[in-house]
Amino acid sequence: MTDTMLRRAGQYLSKVGAIADMDMRKLRHDPSELLTRAIQPLLWLMVFGQVFAQGRGIPTGGIDYLAFLAPGILAQSVLFVAIFNGISVIWERDLGIVHKFLASPAPRTALVLGKALASGLRALVQALIVYAIAVALGVHLAWSLPALLGSVALILLGAGLFSTFSLIIACIVKTRERFMGIGQVLTMPLFFASNAIYPTSIMPDWLKAIARANPLTYLVDGLRAMMLGLHAGTFALALDFAVLAGALAVLVLIGGRMYPRLIT
Repeated sequence: MTDTMLRRAGQYLSKVGAIADMDMRKLRHDPSELLTRAIQPLLWLMVFGQVFAQGRGIPTGGIDYLAFLAPGILAQSVLFVAIFNGISVIWERDLGIVHKFLASPAPRTALVLGKALASGLRALVQALIVYAIAVALGVHLAWSLPALLGSVALILLGAGLFSTFSLIIACIVKTRERFMGIGQVLTMPLFFASNAIYPTSIMPDWLKAIARANPLTYLVDGLRAMMLGLHAGTFALALDFAVLAGALAVLVLIGGRMYPRLIT
């Protein structure tokens, strides 16, 4: 029984990996996407971060503001990479690729999880860029193996979560124009209603409630703890991982049920 379960798990993971590999090939053929996405974190850290670091008006618990901001901008990069991933699903539907996926014996959740993994791998490349910019600006980061592995795990979870959320939106709206409009509406509220650029302690009560329901808040908090040291996080690190992993699992199940509706 155990051997059968292990074999099925291996087959499932191989299908997830195949979908992720297909998506990553697109990136290898067009790496310019990474360069264009590097501009935004560069501007946030070099312009916004430098200016607000001089003002010293935001309480960061004794952490230099640039250091406080770096994990938030990394989380923003993860969000922006993942939240528009649904547009590629609509393109694949128009090209007939989704029909081939759905005709295959691969479980629907494996298709969704493969897309989530590919988004996470893209986000890891963004993380390298943000880390490089932060080091160039003199931010002191944690370089221990547990800290780096924790950051990688959080990035994969966060990107997978927002990518799957994006796929669900694509299954609902079904057109590129509507999807782009909704994606642009969602990104800024998610970003500003989080602790990415200011702590939740200075928020009004109504915004604190939204921030606590916002998964980006837990991604930022976890990255802050991993990149700067455990004392930098507001919540327990276990809570950050639990919220992201739990939300991803729920969204993958929903996405797996909704994915076939993309072609109806």
